[in-house]
Order: sequence, then structure tokens, then C-alpha cells
Amino acid sequence: MIKRLRHIHRTYVIFVIIIFFVLFYPFYFVAASRPKWYGMLNKLRRLNSLCCSMFSGIFFRLTYEAALSKDQTYIYCANHSSNLDIMIFCILAKGKFHFMGKAELLKNPVLKLFFNTIDIPVNRNHRIAAFRAFKKAGNNLDEGRSLIIFPEGGIEGEGYPPLLLPFKNGPFRLAIDKKVSVVPVSMCDVWKKMWDDGNKYGSSPGICDIYIHKPILTNELTLLDTDLLREKVFDLINSKLVTK
Repeated sequence: MIKRLRHIHRTYVIFVIIIFFVLFYPFYFVAASRPKWYGMLNKLRRLNSLCCSMFSGIFFRLTYEAALSKDQTYIYCANHSSNLDIMIFCILAKGKFHFMGKAELLKNPVLKLFFNTIDIPVNRNHRIAAFRAFKKAGNNLDEGRSLIIFPEGGIEGEGYPPLLLPFKNGPFRLAIDKKVSVVPVSMCDVWKKMWDDGNKYGSSPGICDIYIHKPILTNELTLLDTDLLREKVFDLINSKLVTK
């Protein structure tokens, strides 16, 4: 019975997401028509995400270890365990921001518009394409747009509950190169409300806990410290995860 209810709720959540995307699409389309209006895209998808959260019954309890400034540029690094993760970041990220995600997201009818404009698709299996993606991300950071990235590079679909996978080096090299602070974010128990493989586990209403660690300064780090920074962020994120 519980499993059936979770599948019903998942169907309802998908319906809610589609309805609100259709309602917001005309505004997205206008905002995406000119690069100088891209900032409006973030405001719209933050509002869109709040509406989806409210009507789906899935809410997010955000705990900040330290206050973040909308006027400062960050690289947000988080574990990736749910289809809710992008929605969560649209709500918690401060100021101007953009995502970096796998190139396959260009096939997603909802996310395609953003990855053709403000966000950056990356093919991690193609070295030159990945280099160009991180170069573009670096340019965006120079322009004051924070980067949101999931350094695991994907979700392990067979692992339930999820375990944190090894991180890629890219975002940490970028943070050191650009002297941008890294904000580790622990999606503590989001997978309990909606696992990535929704067909198998469904979803359920409730409250998800997200812990935003204090920014890690990179001003005095060199590229030789990349591994240390990566391991520190990994340990911080992992320290707050709920796996049972």
C-alpha cells in the first residue's frame, strides 16, 4: 500500500512540475531571448521551484552554518541523490548563479532551455569539451555568477540508500584558479522523499534537510592543494549525510 501511494505521489509531483513549467514558460522564453536578461531566469526558476515545493508537499529545511552574501561569488558543491536537487539549489543559492551538468540534460524538455542559455552542459568523457565547459564556467565566475556543481559527476542508480561517490577535480581546480570560495552542501536526506529512480521507489511529501557548510576560502591555496581541497569538501558533505 505504501509503495502504491509513493508511486501515486510521484505521478502527482511530475504533473505539478509540468503544469508550473508550462505556466512559467512564456516568461522563461522572453528572459532567455537576450543575454542581459538572463538574471531574470534565476528569479523565475526560484519562484517556480517554490511553487512546485508548495503544491507537491515536499518542503526544504535549510540550515546555514554561516550567512552567505548575494553579492559574493561562490562555487557550490553538493552530493547528488535526487531529482529534487536542482529545485533545492534554485531556492538556496544566493545572488546570480548557474549550473553545470551532464550534456544529456540537453535532452530534458524542462531543463533544455536553461542549458542552452544560462547553464553549462559538460561531456565529461570528452576532454576538450570538458575543458571548454570549465573555461566558460570560469568566465561566468569572473562576471559574478556563482557556479552550482555536483562533483560526483552523476548518481549511482543501483545504490540505495545512496553513498557518496568520489569527486572529480574540476570544480576544485577552478575554485583555486579563480580564488572563489567553495560552499559544501549536504543534501542530508533528500533521497528519502524522491530517489532518482522514481519508477522503483516513488516519492512522498515531507521535509528534507539540507545543511549548507560555511564557505572554504581559497585565497591562499595553489593548484598543488587541489586534492586536499577536494578531500576536505568530500568529508564535510559526507559528515551530514543520512544513509539509513
